[in-house]
Amino acid sequence: MMAKPIVTSFFDETTNNISHIAADPKTSQCAIFDPLLDFDAASGRTSTVAANKLIEHVQSCSLKVAWIIDTHIHADHISAAQYLKAELGGKIATGEHISEVQTVFGKLFGAETSFRYDGSQFDHLFADDETYRIGELEARALHTPGHTPACMTHVIGDAAFVGDTLFMPDYGTARCDFPGGDASALYHSIQRIFALPEATRVFLNHDYLPPERSEFCWQSSVGQQRCDNVHVREGVSESEFVAMRNARDGKLSAPKLMIPSVQVNMRAGEFPPAEPNGIRYLKVPVDTL
Repeated sequence: MMAKPIVTSFFDETTNNISHIAADPKTSQCAIFDPLLDFDAASGRTSTVAANKLIEHVQSCSLKVAWIIDTHIHADHISAAQYLKAELGGKIATGEHISEVQTVFGKLFGAETSFRYDGSQFDHLFADDETYRIGELEARALHTPGHTPACMTHVIGDAAFVGDTLFMPDYGTARCDFPGGDASALYHSIQRIFALPEATRVFLNHDYLPPERSEFCWQSSVGQQRCDNVHVREGVSESEFVAMRNARDGKLSAPKLMIPSVQVNMRAGEFPPAEPNGIRYLKVPVDTL
């Protein structure tokens, strides 16, 4: 019988983000996926309301955090990885292609001269097809680029945490117009997910509630995605998908929190260092994005 992690999900309506906690029922070790730090763009203030819900769950269930994983460098919310590590422990991890993202955005935002472009801000960088453990559960990291060059899907027993690669079948797939994004690469990444067993639970990072649905959802299955995904169900060719994705992405505006999020997330959830006046700043490139 395939191992079955206990998965608890936390939806944040402000960002439409879903964070997940995957726990080993035998050892109570767990991994936290894609946690967010609340950020008010108007005031530049942060808070930990959403992250504290994860902490409350971990503590109330007596879980032991082994990993805090960002499936990719998010452009729509700030990672709470550093805050959670300070409160709960665990290793902060992402995919090894983070250096490609850091190269693009480090230069765009004029990162400080001491900024490292090698991903060393993270405790661990997952390689493609690398296996690791959460207690007695074996987990596997798959490189699934397209939305960004560094996107990873994490398969733990009968569960797959796909980040932004897929949405609910009635909403489709991730955009591919960020620097380093590639619709053809996304198509092939999704085929890799589709090769998992049909009953594999697919846990998503966002839901935007299309008009025909009344409730937010963040779990589907590989079988449901193969049959029903409006963008990439079985029978949709690569060329059809790429044409659709490119046309759709050309009409999308930048995510509301993209500018602050990327600057922090490429540092594993750390804000840029303080200026001589003791204040930390986030930069806004003008007439560039």
